Amino acid sequence: MTILLLIWQDFLTFVIQKKLDYGLLNFAKQLKKMPTLENTDHFLRNNMIVRASESQHWYDREGKPAYTVIAKNGSPRATTLRDARKLNLVPSVTTVLAVASRPALEAWKLNQMMLACMTITRGRDETEKDFIERIVKDSKEQAKMASERGTTIHGALESFYEGIMLAEFMDYQAGVDKAVRAHFGSPEWSTEKSFCHEAGFGGKVDLHTKDGDGIVIDFKTKEFVDPSKVEAYDEQLLQLSAYRLGLGLPKARCANVFVSVIDQGLCKIVEWSEEDLKRGEQMFLSLLNYWQLKNQHK
Repeated sequence: MTILLLIWQDFLTFVIQKKLDYGLLNFAKQLKKMPTLENTDHFLRNNMIVRASESQHWYDREGKPAYTVIAKNGSPRATTLRDARKLNLVPSVTTVLAVASRPALEAWKLNQMMLACMTITRGRDETEKDFIERIVKDSKEQAKMASERGTTIHGALESFYEGIMLAEFMDYQAGVDKAVRAHFGSPEWSTEKSFCHEAGFGGKVDLHTKDGDGIVIDFKTKEFVDPSKVEAYDEQLLQLSAYRLGLGLPKARCANVFVSVIDQGLCKIVEWSEEDLKRGEQMFLSLLNYWQLKNQHK
């Protein structure tokens, strides 16, 4: 019992930051031509390493990402709240959302911890403290691997919109493109648009269009083989509500596109109602107010 209590206490403080998922392309309107086929290893070296630094989630007042600052030794380091105050930066939507409870994420992290407990054997001369630390480390490694997998898929999808085809990810690309076109038609899409809103928050949107009243899409990678069992949560609603507000598209349609990491090409689109989006916007602005008061930074 003591071991489980200590594990749980540590587990609740473990936060997984990830940047996952993102959009596909409309061949005819978006690129006007077929994208080029590029070597996967080359792509990963030139794209994934850079994205790893984006987890700090700060933006300047012009909407440009400010994930790092230059340290005294001349090398880049992660931006902190102290830097944000000094440089007048704003937090990202996901940074603001982190102040709220996320039951689904907590349940997933607990599951990873319990799996580690069941699969790791305590050494004969290993102390309880060392054993617990090894379990925690293993569960965090699994979370890190899941995050990196999602980041890689997201990067491949985004690059596909920018004209790069990767043979290893073509099933993901084709499956999402087909689903998005079936649900939304063929508007002129834009990827990775960053912004800063006057209320004091910023962000970067996976996929959106200004056609009509606009459409905003956020991609999420997830382990599933049965789309009927995939559920969207309030956290995702708040994120999309904030994104459309930040983009200046107050009436845009918003949807999450869940991409299976188990069955390549399988995905599920969950579009939020206007009633939900208005509720989500009010909830997000309330969290933003709390975040600003808590951190004494607007």
